[in-house]
Amino acid sequence: MPIIKTVGVISKPNVPAAVELVPTLIEWLRARGIAARIDEETAVYALTPGMPRREVPEGCDLVIVLGGDGTLLSAARAIGRRETPLFPVNLGGLGFLTAITIDELFPELERAFRGEHRVAKRRLLNTEVQRGNQVAYSHDALNDAVLSKSDIARMIDLDVYVDEQFMCTYKADGLIIATPTGSTAYSLSAGGPIIFPSVPTICLTPICPHMLTNRPVLVPETSIIRVISRGPDDSVFLTIDGQVGAPIRQDDTLVCHSTQYTLHLIRPPRQMFFDVLRQKLKWGER
Repeated sequence: MPIIKTVGVISKPNVPAAVELVPTLIEWLRARGIAARIDEETAVYALTPGMPRREVPEGCDLVIVLGGDGTLLSAARAIGRRETPLFPVNLGGLGFLTAITIDELFPELERAFRGEHRVAKRRLLNTEVQRGNQVAYSHDALNDAVLSKSDIARMIDLDVYVDEQFMCTYKADGLIIATPTGSTAYSLSAGGPIIFPSVPTICLTPICPHMLTNRPVLVPETSIIRVISRGPDDSVFLTIDGQVGAPIRQDDTLVCHSTQYTLHLIRPPRQMFFDVLRQKLKWGER
């Protein structure tokens, strides 16, 4: 990591622990000659002006996230396709991605500033809605793209192709297209597998399928996935990482493929993937 001169700070709002932590962190950075760019949520704790979240990563050497996985996903969206490292701190909740605790914050920052950190690279999934001959919507996802029903108690029909090969028609409440990072999010709740982060794959997990034989399917990371919505206009909604999205019209095609871009997550040097699973999922210890 290059010399750290400017750090961004993005925080979850209305977290009691952040009231004391944020001012302490900003003063800690200033004492080391490091400038801080903070979003409007962080500014509430710091009692100083902030800026829109999407502007925070500009010119930063590192972005610190104070919150849970939802805040991290929002920060990842702000970082976009930059290679700015993200330092995630868990302020409570489950937090598969925000593995650094409050007690570890300053020691781990010192270690990162010395270049002794470990970086996990998580590949982004590009999602594009094609409507006729035009692109109606495009976004990168860290976790998943989800097509779900908009109407009450009505299943949706989705034709799925993998690399131009017809896979099946799902009649279900929806379909989750997840990265390995997203395998421990919505896909896991819908019965999908836990995928080791470095496995080059994309997971298709149906949500409450009509056919019980419709099971989650793993396809190569190099695959191009096309999903055609056969339902009426606005009966299907696309959600990216559970935070942004758009209504889908009849015969719209969702095209998903892995990108060359990765999110750079700073991880505790001694904490491995299965350590996180044991801690978060309460798996038994030896």
